[in-house]
Amino acid sequence: MSMIKSIYLRPLVFLFLLAGCNPINIFEKSTSFSQHVWKSNQAVAGSFQISDTLTAYQTSFVLRHTDAYAYNNIWVDIGIQAPGDSMMYKRYDLSLGNDATGWYGTGMDDIWEVRLPLSIEPDVFKKTGEYHYSIRQLMRDEELHEVMSAGLRVEKIHP
Repeated sequence: MSMIKSIYLRPLVFLFLLAGCNPINIFEKSTSFSQHVWKSNQAVAGSFQISDTLTAYQTSFVLRHTDAYAYNNIWVDIGIQAPGDSMMYKRYDLSLGNDATGWYGTGMDDIWEVRLPLSIEPDVFKKTGEYHYSIRQLMRDEELHEVMSAGLRVEKIHP
């Protein structure tokens, strides 16, 4: 390797190694659906850890669908259970796009992924420990076609 390449490459390698030492402040988990069909009786469930009750978090619903998805919205029932508490559900009507601008989110070919915040204000979790979540689709279709995966994202908001 030439001396000039080495001078420029070493700081970059150091930055990548340094970035690798920082804790990850994002939880994201999605569940894939067989044959891209989300059945109404099929709950997406999981859990995440909260260790910092002083920091604000952005909680988002994550959906991946194809361009052939039949609606411009999705109704979901999302439950969050704090340690030692009961599951608390809330119903959401989430917009996925509109006729004027098309699908929201990012797309590649005919696949679209969207992250939709569940509240305008950041969430503050009052207890440390393991939180559980459950997500069900509430559309009129028993089988919601062209949905590839759905899940939850919880991300620390840095001031």
